[in-house]
Amino acid sequence: MIEKYFGELTQTQRQQFASLSGLYAQWNEQINVISRKDLENFEERHLLHSLFIAKVCTFGAGTRFLDIGTGGGFPGIPLAIMFPNCKFHLVDSIGKKIKVVQDVAQQIGLKNVVCSNTRAESLPKNSFDVIVSRAVSSLETLWAWSLPLFSTKIKPESGLYCLKGGDLDEELGTIRRHYQLFDIKEHFEEAFFETKKLVVVPFS
Repeated sequence: MIEKYFGELTQTQRQQFASLSGLYAQWNEQINVISRKDLENFEERHLLHSLFIAKVCTFGAGTRFLDIGTGGGFPGIPLAIMFPNCKFHLVDSIGKKIKVVQDVAQQIGLKNVVCSNTRAESLPKNSFDVIVSRAVSSLETLWAWSLPLFSTKIKPESGLYCLKGGDLDEELGTIRRHYQLFDIKEHFEEAFFETKKLVVVPFS
């Protein structure tokens, strides 16, 4: 399914993506990382959903990403596979989830990922170019967390990238600055993406 939308993958990337389903299934027997229904549709609901950011946005080598509330590693792990020349810091306040993410990254040989059991508010200020998140909190809250963390050396891609679902009118009304809204259904044809969106709030 990934190659349906991303045809120019290296053999290493293909192998890494192919390994993820089995690794998460193994972990799910010990820790409830992913719901059973989502695990049955793992590639669509976790990998492809996370990778939509890569479908509509490009990032230069050395870009420093922060994944706030990464949970089981989404969208951070799929994006780290897609952008091996970028740096990723994945954080979550739940230690057992970070344990899973660390093991998965190690098992598939990801060298560009650091994982921390912490909250975004505790991270060093001015440390990241791009901040990503998937349905962790409201846009207003995510922007408040993110603002101190952006590097003062602004890149064209600098900003907050949030994967969201449902009616966002009220949330978008709280963002009193320019933003971009992408309907995922316009790019991915699977029914799961009918109500899914990506909100990009540039830091500039």
